Order: sequence, then C-alpha cells, then structure tokens
Amino acid sequence: MHVAPYKTILSPQNNMNIYRGCTHGCIYCDSRSACYQMAHDFEDIEVKTDALAILESQLRRKRKPCMISTGAMCDPYMPVEQDLMLTRQSLQLIERYGFGIAIQTKSALILRDLDVLRRINEQTKAVVEMTLTTHDEALCRILEPHVSTTRERVAVLEAMRDAGIPTVVWLSPILPFINDSEENLRGLLDSCIRAGVRAILSFGFGLTLREGNREYFYRKLDEHFPGLKETYIRRFGQSYVCLSPNNDRLTAILSSVCQQHGILLGVDAVFSYLHTFEVKERQLSLFDT
Repeated sequence: MHVAPYKTILSPQNNMNIYRGCTHGCIYCDSRSACYQMAHDFEDIEVKTDALAILESQLRRKRKPCMISTGAMCDPYMPVEQDLMLTRQSLQLIERYGFGIAIQTKSALILRDLDVLRRINEQTKAVVEMTLTTHDEALCRILEPHVSTTRERVAVLEAMRDAGIPTVVWLSPILPFINDSEENLRGLLDSCIRAGVRAILSFGFGLTLREGNREYFYRKLDEHFPGLKETYIRRFGQSYVCLSPNNDRLTAILSSVCQQHGILLGVDAVFSYLHTFEVKERQLSLFDT
C-alpha cells in the first residue's frame, strides 16, 4: 500500500474511487488493462491523500444532490478498507450531505456499513451492486481467490433485502468454456430470485480482453485450466469482446427468467435506475442551510 496526491475524488459523472488497484485476484479483471495507465503494481493499493477532505469539498460544491457511484474500477471493500475505513467515512459524508449511493462490491465486508446504507436509503436511495459469476464455490475460489465466495455474496444480497435496500447483480463476466453453462446460469438466477434482487446487469455472456488483462488471464488459464489458453487464442485471436458460443441460448434463458420474476433487465434500463436520484421524505440537509 502507498499514498499518492489527487485533486479530485469524484469524476464529472459522479463516480468515486478512494483506492486504485485491487487485491481480490480475480483472474479476468479488466482494471488491469494498460489503458488505465496504472503506474504501480496492481496489487499495491494506492490510497488517495486527503481523500475524505477532497470528497467533502466536492460534495459541498454540488448544486444539488445526486447519486454517487463507486466500485466500477476498484472494489471499495478490499481488505485494506477494514483498517482504513475510508469507504465507511465516505458513506457517512454522502449521508450527511443528502446524496444517494450505488456501491458495487464482491465483499461481505459491506455488511459492516449496513447501518449507514440503511440511513441513506431511508432519505434518498442506496443500491448495493454485487458481482456473481459462478454458482460453483470451488470454481469461485479459482476465479476470484481473495474475496467472498458466491455463497457469502448471496448472503449479503439477502441481508440487504431484509434491510429494505435494493440490490443489483452484475452477471459478468461469464468465461467461455469455464462457467458458461446453463446449469451455472440457472443456479445464479435461483440465488437472485431468492434474494429478491431488483435488477440484473448483463453485457452478454463472455468477457473482454485487451493489453494488460489478457496476459494475466492467460497465465491463470495455464495455471488452472491447462490447454484452454490455446482454445481462446484460436477462437478469439486479439478480439476485445470474447463471447461464449452459448451466448444466444443463455441470453434467452436470462430474459425469460427475469420477465417471469419481475427482475429489471437491460443495460440502459438498469443504469437509468442506478443513476436516478430519489427523495423519499423531506429532510434537512446541508443544502438547506
């Protein structure tokens, strides 16, 4: 871990990243890609100097409250967060200033902050987004070795349901020839149904590969799935989007199940839901002073 100076925490699109890098070890992670110009080892977590003061300053300057998003690039609940508590303190600032939050993670550590998330959701909107890729616990420990397993993540979804906090599942990536089976999909969907998820995000059944994450992914294929790298090279070459040969069939199953159970589906519709700010009751905020 190291610290580095930054001038901003929120992007123009209101995305928040307190950390850079990740220690979850997911073999497919796109954030390893060279295009993100990370000048340090991916596992050497970069902590933004004065992150909380910068975030508070940016929130205060907003003309009106909105949804803040976090977790797309780096998980806000990496092990380092257990001690630093920067994500928790950021949520407290978001609550204080009357903003909403859409927070994406793979970690059950988010349950530590259930009290803050509940309070945010009572006044505006808090949405917890959880990534699910495989229903197989043993496979999960290979694909995502240093973070909560699928069973633990589903338990988080159920806890959020019980707390009245809406959830969205990122059903991605689905790796061709590894977890792109109907059995896996139906297992994950059964978990989503039981947990009462509000929406599912799917970008197609496959993954994206480019300079940086492709090389890491192929090393892990050699380590855990000998011979599969050669299959990927023959089938996908240097393609950025690598769709499963089962994509059409799995897409039809996903659509049918979501329609049957009233689960919101469709990239545009789900992102619209995530970005829509809501006020559930009139409350004093620092915008009123």
